[in-house]
Amino acid sequence: MTKIAWIGTGHMGLPMARNLIKAGNGLHVYNRTAERAQPLGKDGAVIRRTPAEAAEGADFIFLMLTKGGAVKDVLAGEEGILAHLKPNAYIVNMSTIGPEEAKEFARLTGEAGGIYVDAPVSGSVGPAEQAQLVILAGGDRDAVEACRPYLDKLGKATLHFGDVGAGSSAKLAINLLLGVVAQGVGEALLFAEKSGLDREQVLRMISESAVSTKLFEGKKEMYVKDAYPAAFLISLVAKDLGLLADEARRAGIRLPLAEAAGETYAAADRSGKGELDMAAVWLQLKESGRG
Repeated sequence: MTKIAWIGTGHMGLPMARNLIKAGNGLHVYNRTAERAQPLGKDGAVIRRTPAEAAEGADFIFLMLTKGGAVKDVLAGEEGILAHLKPNAYIVNMSTIGPEEAKEFARLTGEAGGIYVDAPVSGSVGPAEQAQLVILAGGDRDAVEACRPYLDKLGKATLHFGDVGAGSSAKLAINLLLGVVAQGVGEALLFAEKSGLDREQVLRMISESAVSTKLFEGKKEMYVKDAYPAAFLISLVAKDLGLLADEARRAGIRLPLAEAAGETYAAADRSGKGELDMAAVWLQLKESGRG
């Protein structure tokens, strides 16, 4: 029987792992904060004490972590996966990291006898719960195809962009667009408010217009209620736009909108809004635009 390990049960990892369990897969699960993995134990998963314990003997190991440093600790730390990796096991990294980090993790995985697949996702908590994510894959085509039966239980589409690192580049590209669109909505709301317009009327106007997006429709109720429960944390958008800035410098290109959005999200994170949904970036714009 195929053994599957899942590492990381945060906002995204928990519902994604649950979807694999619902599809009939047994999981061995690790999360640094153990209590956050406990709901999966009630669903039938085996909760393990260390990454190495979760991954020992596993054929497929899925990672869903917040940043590259956390991935490196799980892979190569004192109780990491690579020292106990089954030959030809697949490490499927669904975390959002930089392309160069993905290539380095692929190298380490290969040296340990495993196969690395770069597979970050586009979508937030709602699509994760509904298995409607878009999976952005990078790696050997045969390796991606070997993982596809499981990826199909997590998302509505898996797009293969090329070698390892290409999936991470695709994720940064789509998150650039997400960040800029959300900041654009925030700036429109700020201008409308300062012009004395009713917020709900402005929101209806956007919904009825050619510039409405799935992102906007998904966030609209947050603006109405002025409440921002996290689907995509501001702190993570700030992190991703920072990674994007690094890649832009490496490529020798300027991305003015990305730079502006990166500064806004970073400021929002520093000012204590990091745990709010990205829609709350408009609160940062309101604060910085006073006067």
